[in-house]
Amino acid sequence: MNLPLGRATAIESNTKLSKPIQIVDLFAGPGGLGEGFASSGDGTRFEIVVSAEMDPVARETLKLRAFYRLLKLKNPDRLCDYYDFCNGHRKEPFSDASKAQWQEADEEARCITLGSEKGDRELDDILDERLEDRPWVLIGGPPCQAYSIVGRARNQAKADYNAENDHRHFLYKEYLRIIKERKPAVFVMENVKGILSSKVAGESIFSQILQDLTDPNKALGDPTPGTKYRICSLVTDQSFGPDDDVNKVDPRGFIIKAEEHGIPQARHRVILLGIALDDQGCIPEHGSIPEIVERVSTKQVLGDLPELRSRLTKQRDDSESWYREVANQLDGLRSEVDGRVEPKLDYAMKIARDALLSASLDVGALRVSRRKGDGRTKDQSLDRWYRDDKLEYWLNHDARGHMLSDLRRYMFASVYARAYKTSPKGHQQFTLSGLAPAHKNWESGKFSDRFRVQLEEIPATTITSHISKDGHYFIHYDPKQCRSLTVREAARLQTFPDNYFFQGNRTQQFHQVGNAVPPLLASKIASVVYAVACKKIQGKGQTYLHDNQTSSVALTVSV
Repeated sequence: MNLPLGRATAIESNTKLSKPIQIVDLFAGPGGLGEGFASSGDGTRFEIVVSAEMDPVARETLKLRAFYRLLKLKNPDRLCDYYDFCNGHRKEPFSDASKAQWQEADEEARCITLGSEKGDRELDDILDERLEDRPWVLIGGPPCQAYSIVGRARNQAKADYNAENDHRHFLYKEYLRIIKERKPAVFVMENVKGILSSKVAGESIFSQILQDLTDPNKALGDPTPGTKYRICSLVTDQSFGPDDDVNKVDPRGFIIKAEEHGIPQARHRVILLGIALDDQGCIPEHGSIPEIVERVSTKQVLGDLPELRSRLTKQRDDSESWYREVANQLDGLRSEVDGRVEPKLDYAMKIARDALLSASLDVGALRVSRRKGDGRTKDQSLDRWYRDDKLEYWLNHDARGHMLSDLRRYMFASVYARAYKTSPKGHQQFTLSGLAPAHKNWESGKFSDRFRVQLEEIPATTITSHISKDGHYFIHYDPKQCRSLTVREAARLQTFPDNYFFQGNRTQQFHQVGNAVPPLLASKIASVVYAVACKKIQGKGQTYLHDNQTSSVALTVSV
């Protein structure tokens, strides 16, 4: 049955494809969305034709991950090359026996600036060469800086800023151009929640995007009729088609709350599922991603990683110096609170000091030794997703340095969170001597979350690219470690598998992780897309379906 509206809660596809469905990934970042699609099912449902990313360092991460996937599919005997590189046994990821996959990965992961004449021409050449004449899927999320609330506030502070002249508002049209010219059967477009309230010239940018996506030819000024789309939610019955009234759409229906779907992070994003209309203006039934009743907590995914201490900045950094300085900061807090605050906080500080004195912690590194069996989450499905026993090291698990004044704040904040199960907020709770930062607007109320602990018993707050600048919003819940999160911890909250090796320096690694789509969420989205694409293929009677072969694909799947 075809439906012009709505969705089904659970749909089975009994189609087995002899070829994987081709994927084009635009604005790919380090590959979170592509990873979810490429790993969906048994890893053979989708094939990435090209991942386009303008950041050359993120592109190196994309390339390395593409190499890993290609080895698994085409040369599994040489997966040892990838692991030897991760484990520090070789300087290059490939050998003579795996060089073909390395070259193929280089062709898949491309450094392309979309919106530039050179970049658009390069992408078009790749698609002309590699995209086959069969239903395929477009994925990606145009850059969000112009849409995010933080980004808009920063732009408004610029005296000469004009939203109409900010090209980032219109990068989605590069995505739209590919839809118009290449006609994917399905597309998935992701962006920040702030896009719902963003405006250009007083008009809602989200309403404009919805209308443009339903009729790309009309949106780009082409008078000839083209493929039209219905834009669907992956979590509600909300959808929007070419002839619908955009004023009757509830934009909130397109928001996916990641923590409700098994992700250990309260990440709220707008994700649009576009499905091509058939000749009758209908689309196949489609499912929704499953909701998980029990939330995955921060401690569940971070608690079994190696404990680290922070580094010290602007002074000698060794274990003895660090323990002395942190103990002094903690003692300074204790001397002020004794007898003057609730006993619960004072007791939590005493516990933290005892734990600090009994700990022996390292600072971490690009590679930190693993113990056999560590990194478990107490959930078998999550362990299968994250863990890889072929790794000898934790990758990208390197603590950053902090000033003494920040160590004092981090220690206080994490102890406070342990005592009261909430992160302290602003000047009203950072009341002890030496905690207030030298900021003239500290008491304005605008910086209530300036220092924020990631609470251990609930999902983390949103991992954003700001983590590349400082760790104040991402304080580890364990007082004795007295630090912000590492790249690997942020990556685990984003659900990147442990064998996902981020390239570049630590700041660049943080930036990649913060900008990504959680791969585990993307994998669940991919299951919905796969069934829809299979129905599209069945409807066209394509010859690349296996005769008399079926396999069940459930849309209401768990990991």
